[in-house]
Amino acid sequence: MKTDFMKQSSKTDWDRIDAMTDDDIDYSDSPEMTEEFFKLAFIRKPHHKKPVSLRLDDDIISFFKKTNKKYQTKINDVLRAYKIAYENTHR
Repeated sequence: MKTDFMKQSSKTDWDRIDAMTDDDIDYSDSPEMTEEFFKLAFIRKPHHKKPVSLRLDDDIISFFKKTNKKYQTKINDVLRAYKIAYENTHR
């Protein structure tokens, strides 16, 4: 159920959306959720973030800025994935 604020600030036809069933949804352009996907997937939980100063090569910064508006969050995601992979291989 959408709040009144969401209905007022959106051009989405929420009544039509609320009336839809799962069978009404077109999933044809959604990627298949494979076992491999779930092995690599993780839930991003809100954490308190600490500001840090980090020296990165220009090409790394350019790459992340070019591929994602929230490039600092994406860098954090990549580092978290590395941490998880490292922890899983060094038990």
